Amino acid sequence: MSFTGKYQLQSHENFEAFMKALGLPDEQIQKGKDIKSISEIVQDGKKFKVTVTTGTKVIHNEFTIGEECEMEMLTGEKVKAVVQMEGDNKLVANLKGLKSVTELHGDTITNTLTMGDLTYKRISKRI
Repeated sequence: MSFTGKYQLQSHENFEAFMKALGLPDEQIQKGKDIKSISEIVQDGKKFKVTVTTGTKVIHNEFTIGEECEMEMLTGEKVKAVVQMEGDNKLVANLKGLKSVTELHGDTITNTLTMGDLTYKRISKRI
């Protein structure tokens, strides 16, 4: 199953509380909560390029399954991480106390971020 495609955010749960816990300023949280971000994923075998555009903010990450890479977090901080694939439709990464699970089901991508007992869930559809 290929993750390649463009996906637009349809809904998200627990955005404000999660972003506060990450340390983002209130002004940035208020600006970001209603923007339907676009995620563009290019998969070439085990290599991935992911670009997430939220308004004027763009986060670009590249990684190869099973290899250490540098990832930019929502806060702009760069951290080292290893992304693993479970089955053929699930990507799992641990970024500095934050667990990211991305699952692809047909034309829907669900990204769940967990930090301690806080969870932020994003659901995006292929466009």
